Amino acid sequence: MDIQSETLTDDELAAITGYKTPSHQRQWLLANAWVFVLTGARRPVVGRVYARLKLAGVRPSETSAVAETWSLDLRNVG
Repeated sequence: MDIQSETLTDDELAAITGYKTPSHQRQWLLANAWVFVLTGARRPVVGRVYARLKLAGVRPSETSAVAETWSLDLRNVG
């Protein structure tokens, strides 16, 4: 699994926060109650699924981040 596909790119994070500087991005993320982790270089890292939920107006939690369980129902297929 490629970690870059699971996290926002630098450009995506800059587009969301409006800032390219990591310190300003961190300030924006904190002010807007976004969850993030820091790299060793103190750059914020935001998960892609988390960002999609936040941008959709969903309050991300452990339960909302997990896909609903479903099953294939072929009873009506003739």
